[in-house]
Amino acid sequence: MAKILVVDDEVTMVQMVTELLRSAGHEVFPFNNGNAAHDGLEEHQPELVITDLNLEKSRVQGLDIVRKARALSPPAEVIVITAFGTVGTAVEAMRQGAYDYLEKPFKLDDFKLCAQRALSYTRVVAENHYLKKQISEKYQVKQLIGSSAPMQQVLRMIERVADTDSTVLILGESGTGKELVARALHFNSRRKFAPFIPINCAALPENLLESELFGHRKGAFTGAMVDKKGLFQEADGGTLFLDEIGTMPAMLQSRLLRVLQDKEVRRVGDNTPLYVNVRVLAATNEPLEARVRDGSFREDLYYRLNVIPISLPRLRDRREDIPLLVGNFLKNKIHARSGQPFQIARAAIEAMNAHDWPGNVRELENVIERACALSEDLLIRVSDLPPAIQTHAPKEVHVPAAPVPATADAPAEAAPAAPRKSTGDTVFALPMQPGAKPGAPGACATTPGAANTIPGTGAPLDSLKDFMREQELAYLNRALAMANGDKEKAAELLGISLATLYRKLAEEGAAAGGKPG
Repeated sequence: MAKILVVDDEVTMVQMVTELLRSAGHEVFPFNNGNAAHDGLEEHQPELVITDLNLEKSRVQGLDIVRKARALSPPAEVIVITAFGTVGTAVEAMRQGAYDYLEKPFKLDDFKLCAQRALSYTRVVAENHYLKKQISEKYQVKQLIGSSAPMQQVLRMIERVADTDSTVLILGESGTGKELVARALHFNSRRKFAPFIPINCAALPENLLESELFGHRKGAFTGAMVDKKGLFQEADGGTLFLDEIGTMPAMLQSRLLRVLQDKEVRRVGDNTPLYVNVRVLAATNEPLEARVRDGSFREDLYYRLNVIPISLPRLRDRREDIPLLVGNFLKNKIHARSGQPFQIARAAIEAMNAHDWPGNVRELENVIERACALSEDLLIRVSDLPPAIQTHAPKEVHVPAAPVPATADAPAEAAPAAPRKSTGDTVFALPMQPGAKPGAPGACATTPGAANTIPGTGAPLDSLKDFMREQELAYLNRALAMANGDKEKAAELLGISLATLYRKLAEEGAAAGGKPG
């Protein structure tokens, strides 16, 4: 069902069209006066307007209705009906934005078909606009994850250069998110509703890459059965992203340089150049300066591409972003059996923070994918991580408790060791991306309602007091280990008295179920 506004100064025409449209299930707003119809456009917000071009009884004419209908947000499609069906009036109506026109008298079948086409076109346009808006929001700069200084510098650069037409060279190791940055540059520019077309220059042999980029004419080579548009033509008005630009063959480098200089492409087998309006973004995971020095990459092309360089940091150079990234990858992961969101143990985060991440963010995403598949319950533990990361897990160390004082009947003896409380099942509270609201997309806080127990285990989650006690005990343990168990020396290292050390060890022993000293 659609909202349709009908206006004609002939009452019988309005009645006939209204009954026809209402019988098809549409909501119809009929008008016999152009002035009232013009005022009613904003109130009713129709999807389709059907108007007579010549409204003799009104100050407002059909072309005025067309202009205002097309100025609505979202704009309405317009079908113009006229008894004066000259080429001039039809052309002017179409120039003002009318979808189609019908000449009186018209057949009912022709009218119904024209209305159906106009409504179908309206729905396609609305859906296309919605999808583009969703994609644009997905690649907003604020959606890029990272609060570290190197990543914040990248985000500021994206915001500064996104809405320019300058060529950008994106540098970074494999897996750092070069294509994500390219998409952010495109979808935050004035070109965001035009095509974004990526191509990996290393994925195709030279002859196919040439045809893909520049297109070809029918018969230009064996197998060229039809004319083919190149990606430069497909991206006209938008952005072309050339990934792994350093692998481009020398012959194609010269052709790319010509496109960047003259804004023209020449298809394979064609002598006529075609103008294209395309912004070029390029990326490489290896320094192009080295290829320029060894002669495998053109120096003039390098300077054409390197107008604005953006260098992406390695994940190991921004370890403080790892919890944010983990939270982002986990926010849409649901445990298959329970239907609840996943959480992650503190020990698992500590192990990941210590890993070098040669595969960068892509490797981290794959690790989280694996962990969610292998986890036996809602909590991701160290055992769910790859063996290379498990080696970085924090070790559990036992701290000796204070000795039992000697009595008249028995000599002094050491109390049982007070084991350190395991962190393997302690939930890590994932931080939120700066600017994200709790519960909103991008918020990476722990799951509401899971604050008291660890899902799937029933184990209690530490209070802040327990956490602080655990950290103090771990620090005491480090001092004792450095002093080789000599409590007097350990007390000196800690800057406390021996009595205070014994008291703290006794308190921790009692908290852990041991005997106080």
